[in-house]
Amino acid sequence: MKIINKDLASLKRLVQTKTQQLTDLKVESAVRDIIANVIEKGDAAVKAYEAQFDNVDVTDFKLSQAVIDDAYANLDSQVKDALLLAKRNITSFHEKEKATGFIDAEQPGVLRGQKLLPLKRVGLYVPGGTAAYPSTLLMSALPAKIAGVNEVIMVTPPQVDGINPAVLAAAKIAGVDAIYQVGGAQAIAALAYGTESIPAVDKIIGPGNIFVATAKKQVFGQVAIDMVAGPSEIGILADDSADPRQLAADLLSQAEHDRRARPILITNSTDLAQAVSDNVTSQLKVLPREAIATKAVNEKGFIAVVAKVEEMFDLMNTVAPEHLEVQLKNPTQYLNLIKNAGSVFLGRYASEPLGDYVAGPNHILPTSGTARFSSPLGVYDFVKRTSFIQYTKDALAKEAPAITTLARVEGLEGHARAIESRFDTYYDD
Repeated sequence: MKIINKDLASLKRLVQTKTQQLTDLKVESAVRDIIANVIEKGDAAVKAYEAQFDNVDVTDFKLSQAVIDDAYANLDSQVKDALLLAKRNITSFHEKEKATGFIDAEQPGVLRGQKLLPLKRVGLYVPGGTAAYPSTLLMSALPAKIAGVNEVIMVTPPQVDGINPAVLAAAKIAGVDAIYQVGGAQAIAALAYGTESIPAVDKIIGPGNIFVATAKKQVFGQVAIDMVAGPSEIGILADDSADPRQLAADLLSQAEHDRRARPILITNSTDLAQAVSDNVTSQLKVLPREAIATKAVNEKGFIAVVAKVEEMFDLMNTVAPEHLEVQLKNPTQYLNLIKNAGSVFLGRYASEPLGDYVAGPNHILPTSGTARFSSPLGVYDFVKRTSFIQYTKDALAKEAPAITTLARVEGLEGHARAIESRFDTYYDD
């Protein structure tokens, strides 16, 4: 793993360059055509794309409840217990995110407030094949259910040998209301606009390949989306108290996700940097997903050595990683120095996979530096806020001059007259 010794300004420029996501114009065009075709032809277009891209002839998009129940009943007990443990912890954490509206009646004659309403229907995209992640399904569906979403539906690519039983079991555990066998950009289009068989939703959640991500970006506005997710990232801040073998293992835990994944270590110890680099090399040789992880390590990963702990945090805040591990002495004392990160793991026993599976905080996180302005998926993503206002005549009279003045400053005479129509100062001419 390459080790970089440069001044802080140069390192910041380096990480900002590596964060940039480029638009693939060919993918953009292909996805635009798919969406247009699904809008025009509905189920027929979706079926044609499934045969073309997934090599499956789908006769019925909706999966029967019997198939789902059977997958749950026959799931390995150890896997089932792990999913149920994850559900308990995810639920207990996200229950604390629930919010309520408010009423403000402090001013005489004025009632103001805000009400929170859950979305009516949400669609979850769950990747298929080797990228089937039941843990992500739990992370998507459970916050929606806690928020009070009326209907949670799921789409996932059809498989020749059937959909992954662990995914189907996770859907049952999380309370998903319906599962549809459709994937890719065509699934996103179907969720956004609806077809004869697949209902339109209010929001689309979940990761996918570049076609799925591009489709989510293109349908945004017709529906809400969680985010346009990039490759997985891990940033680790460590000093010489950390175990280089463990650091290497944690870096590879994310590098094995995707050839474009970004494993980064920032340290103030040259000796630790070299030891971690050596451990990454040796551990790669025995990693089942060696080819994928090696590509990520060589092309996107690096170890940066800086002089001070404060510089370590400064540089990592520029990275704004999806996952941030702080493996320093007394890690909690540095929480105030963390400004940009999706999820933070404190100390050597908070290894990143803990958050992926059972700790409880959501693992659907901002990537590609968007932790500068985005948050993890949560209950708050499945509610909308509506404000309300009520004034008495006396209360409105008190503020009417300010309203009409501002309306006329903006050249909106109709606005001013709407207020004046409540009083004797209104004129028809």
